[in-house]
Amino acid sequence: MRMCHARLRALPWLSCGLGLVLVATASAQETPPDSRRPLVHLVPFDGPITPVASEYVTARLEQAADAGADAVVIELDTPGGLDVAMRTIVKAILAAPLPVVVFVAPPGARAASAGAFITIAAHVAAMAPGTNIGSASPVQIGGAIQDSTMSHKVTNDAAAYIAALAHQRGRDEALARRFVTEAINLTATEARAAGLIDVIAETVPALLDSLHGRLVTVGDAERVLDLAGASIEALPMGPRQRFLKWLADPNVAYILMLLGIYGLFFELSNPGALVPGILGGISLLLALFAFQALPVNYAGIGLILLGMVMLILEVKVHSYGGLTIGGLASLVLGSLLLFDSPEPWARLSLSVMVPGIAVFAGFFVLCVWLVVRAQRRPALGGKSALAGDRGRVVEAIGGGDRPGKVVFHGEMWDAVADAALAAGTRIEVIGVSGRLARVRPLPPERED
Repeated sequence: MRMCHARLRALPWLSCGLGLVLVATASAQETPPDSRRPLVHLVPFDGPITPVASEYVTARLEQAADAGADAVVIELDTPGGLDVAMRTIVKAILAAPLPVVVFVAPPGARAASAGAFITIAAHVAAMAPGTNIGSASPVQIGGAIQDSTMSHKVTNDAAAYIAALAHQRGRDEALARRFVTEAINLTATEARAAGLIDVIAETVPALLDSLHGRLVTVGDAERVLDLAGASIEALPMGPRQRFLKWLADPNVAYILMLLGIYGLFFELSNPGALVPGILGGISLLLALFAFQALPVNYAGIGLILLGMVMLILEVKVHSYGGLTIGGLASLVLGSLLLFDSPEPWARLSLSVMVPGIAVFAGFFVLCVWLVVRAQRRPALGGKSALAGDRGRVVEAIGGGDRPGKVVFHGEMWDAVADAALAAGTRIEVIGVSGRLARVRPLPPERED
């Protein structure tokens, strides 16, 4: 009976606890789950559009799609770049399964040349105040396009391409064409007023807030952007891509090439040194890699290689400086022609080229001078080195061809002289033929 009373007394408490659990469960079912915070991947890029840039941007677009990001913002600041690399990025943007926003920023940035194509291709084009876009006229690598027919073909192709991109994104096609045909440039305010871009924003968070609720077409589907208060995940270049971008600088590539030439020269001059040859080979290979990402004039490379060959041959062939002069002239001409492009980012800086050539020329001129000086020194060994030695007659020398004995250089020699010389006479060696020395008496004023 006591157990029954205890159970009866505990029953109200159990009923109360069960009721609380049921109420909590019902409340959880009625309350809607917290919505997921939007995720935006930020891809900052500053510099010329090269194969390294196209690899970086396309990889980040794929990464954002795999991560389920709601959008990608490419923060762009570029002076232009290579047509092939630009088209690779544009194709990746057009094929992206998520909205891509190109934001020309920060203030003072630009989207020139290839950057204008990339900006217009974006689902949303945005610019920061104080930025500009345009100047997309095509320029041939290695110099200006000389043939008028080819020039028209290239220009018309680029104009049609940028107009097609503008048409696909609902932007002003005629104005986009003028970027190519007239190389015009627009400020952010002008581009927004002309309908060439969609938004002007100070910062990336402000840009995302202004895009909230905007309708964009991704592929065949329309999406409403929900980016207000989005979580921003920056995806800058990795160490490998930063290193490759650093290599793709004309000045760095040129310095690496000179270091490679130095290394090979030292290795060929002193076979077996190994370290100069290894470092020189690595430097040359890195320079060649950089050249493939730059508008290189192959005539310039040919002249530089020819100059290198002539300078190395100077060590092996006695040209009395002729090969050195020819090699330096070839090196200077090759350096001037190496990056013959009107694009500032693709040109070799004179502040790098002039000191580089001066150091290179000074080094080889010093080498030639040291060789000439060494050749003018008196011989330090062999019979020719005995000329000028002093000694004394130990056995009288008869005139003409009647030899006597002399001592010089710590040795006893048979010797002849033009006139008879008595024993004990101080002599100077004129020359040596076989084991016979020709001597002459040492004047009293030259005796020690």
